[in-house]
Amino acid sequence: MERSQLLRQINSMRQSLFDQGLLDEQFVQLEELQDDANPNFVEEVVTLCFRDSSRLILNLEQALKKSPLDFNQLDSYMQQFKGSISSIGARKVKDQCTLFREYCMAGSGEGTFQRLKKEHTSLRKKFEAYFQLKRQAGPSQVASRPK
Repeated sequence: MERSQLLRQINSMRQSLFDQGLLDEQFVQLEELQDDANPNFVEEVVTLCFRDSSRLILNLEQALKKSPLDFNQLDSYMQQFKGSISSIGARKVKDQCTLFREYCMAGSGEGTFQRLKKEHTSLRKKFEAYFQLKRQAGPSQVASRPK
């Protein structure tokens, strides 16, 4: 694939993440921290975030299996999860975190937790495809700001 076509595809993919409401301004701020000294900064931060949040999902799954539910423990895990995912600007996943916490306070969050996991997995796959294209394009790919 021609480099200019690849760059257009990368910018289009990035823009669609914003258009779908998956990302917010925090992601743009993260991109602004990337420079020539650390050209893979955003990918590294996103990878670490998903590694951490995947661990927290496992913790949440185990906590949801306990009876009676320890809502304080669930809330603690969810606060950590939401903080981690917010750091990369994952708006839709963050919104699911808020819903899950609200449902837990009301005494039921299982269905909301499944939606949260689905959004998390979907965003992770989209980021994997996005960063794969960026690696193919090589260094000095500067994304345009969302419209």
